[in-house]
Amino acid sequence: MMDHKRTIVVSGAAKGIGLEIAKAFADQKEMVYMLDVDTAKGKEEAAALNEKGYNVIFKTCNVGHLAEVENVMKEIYNESGRIDVLINNAGKSKFTSIWDVTEDEWDDVLSSNLSSIFFCSREAAKYMKSGSIVNMSSTRAFMSEPDTEAYSATKGGIIALTHSLAVTLSENGITVNAISPGWIETEAYEELREIDHAQHLSHRVGKPSDIARACIFLTDPKNTFITGENLIIDGGMTRKMIYEH
Repeated sequence: MMDHKRTIVVSGAAKGIGLEIAKAFADQKEMVYMLDVDTAKGKEEAAALNEKGYNVIFKTCNVGHLAEVENVMKEIYNESGRIDVLINNAGKSKFTSIWDVTEDEWDDVLSSNLSSIFFCSREAAKYMKSGSIVNMSSTRAFMSEPDTEAYSATKGGIIALTHSLAVTLSENGITVNAISPGWIETEAYEELREIDHAQHLSHRVGKPSDIARACIFLTDPKNTFITGENLIIDGGMTRKMIYEH
């Protein structure tokens, strides 16, 4: 077993928000397990972090498949001796016309975005002696664009699942919260237009680091009085009344 502060598990950690979350916890001198289906990218990013002196391990896992989740959580516990924090970040944002989406496509989005959170939370909780779970929802749980039905349904379900898990797992001393990001630019921030930034009350589009800092806050052992909540991080966009003039 390894000697370290806490064991952190982050799903969907090979890129974007998940990678930034993994980096943020690694920077706190935590032991971080990065889960993703993209093995090549995940190993590359984990190796880069370890070269900087961090303590990171990558494991390939499709978190939408229960058997894989069972195996990986057991492996993590056997290797590190503990699981303290789970960040359920994995998911896909596939938007298809309501008239064209197939049953398999619908089931795939629900499995990847919603079932995965139940599977990971339950299997991790088996090994958690208190700790924190954070689930990644979206402001699309509250407002929509056309043809986002499957994605929006999963993100709304994540918020309901979060408060349900918070009640159930409270007896284990585990807090469960959700984060609903708005526009978080993960690729070409410098290419954003002035109008992209100006439409936010914060006068800027969000960055992955905005979400990572919230994960650090919600999983701080000093903040166990926060549970069952959904934290919206969107630069104030969902507070605006938008009219066409």
